[in-house]
Amino acid sequence: MSKQNVSRRGFLGGAAVGSLAGVSALSDPALAAAQSVGIKKGDLPDLTIKEVKVYVLDRRKMSGRAVTNAGYSKVAAIVTNSGIEGNYTLADAYWHPHWSNLGWLEYSKRRLAGKNAYDLPALTSQWEPQQRRRGQSSYASAIDNCLWDILGKAVGLPIYRILGAYRDRVLAYASSQHHATVDEFVDEVLKCKAEGFKAYKIHPPDPKEPGGRVDYKLDMEVAKAVRKAAGDDYLLLNDPVGVYTREEAMKVGRLMDELNYVAYEDPIPTSDIDGLVELCRALDTPIHIGEFIFSIYDYPEYIRRGAVDVVRLIVDNIGGITGAMKVAHLAECFGMECAPHNWGEAFDHAVHFHCELAMPNNVWFEMTVPQGVADRPYIKDPIRIAKDGYVYAPTKPGLGYEIDRDVLDKMMASVET
Repeated sequence: MSKQNVSRRGFLGGAAVGSLAGVSALSDPALAAAQSVGIKKGDLPDLTIKEVKVYVLDRRKMSGRAVTNAGYSKVAAIVTNSGIEGNYTLADAYWHPHWSNLGWLEYSKRRLAGKNAYDLPALTSQWEPQQRRRGQSSYASAIDNCLWDILGKAVGLPIYRILGAYRDRVLAYASSQHHATVDEFVDEVLKCKAEGFKAYKIHPPDPKEPGGRVDYKLDMEVAKAVRKAAGDDYLLLNDPVGVYTREEAMKVGRLMDELNYVAYEDPIPTSDIDGLVELCRALDTPIHIGEFIFSIYDYPEYIRRGAVDVVRLIVDNIGGITGAMKVAHLAECFGMECAPHNWGEAFDHAVHFHCELAMPNNVWFEMTVPQGVADRPYIKDPIRIAKDGYVYAPTKPGLGYEIDRDVLDKMMASVET
């Protein structure tokens, strides 16, 4: 199989519906955790939840992008009777899917008081009429991620090993910023190639003025220049983030086919299912959709109608790691790849990475570039690609990227309880 075909429709072939290892872990995560280390469920530590709190960090003590990213100034903490603490970062308000975690602490205290992490499925389930109608709760997603962190720490294993490890590394592509000029993209793809990345994704220029129009013709010039600079065999992806009209998307998509790009992500708004069906039928380049789907219960319509070639997801949008794995298994059963979104800070990368390591139908790890932009001073373990272009699985328990408590304490502005 040639390199440029690694992420195209034929990837799964006749072995599309493979092992569904990890399905049982979703129905009884505590049992799966115990079995993964050869003990009985009753031998697990006391995982009754005794405390929920939020660490509020002083952004002035952060460096780089963290200073301006107000959404990542808090860390959730769920603590059990045995002293095991599960963590995840909280975005106060996130414009991308229009949700907020501002009420997470009060919700979580009401939801979790006296409960046990054993009961993870019941504590984060979205099978409620209001949730299914409106889309899923970011509150539940953060709880879910914390509880998986607890279970991994309880048995001394990284989460993906409990979910059902399928691999121990994932091939990374470099995911660009929204640069302004063609030359900036060319310079970046060459730098990423030199760093060892085997693939590069373009996020085309954003309009500079409020209400400004997207310049799809400039985007096409970027795509052509990046292909010329990277070489004919280099793997390239393109993500306009849903801003084109149908006509613009078709014109850019035909160029993607001509230039042999391996992914065309969110070319038009996700709500335009008919338009996506048209694009999927007309273009050879696989259409990646799912970043703007906000409930696991909305995915079947896209798959059934042929409005998606490769399924994407954001863990925070669809109920956490549990919801993400359900979507991955759904895609697998239809012989489709699943390519989780990866953006934000270290724990955001981590939760998606564990899912990727556990799903047979994944190809990519999306690495925000420049590398290091996702780092946080209080996380000991930076996430980087290796020389072979892969990101290797963490070996530490839970989310696998350890909090440096001394650094966290120094950055602390307050603790909300």
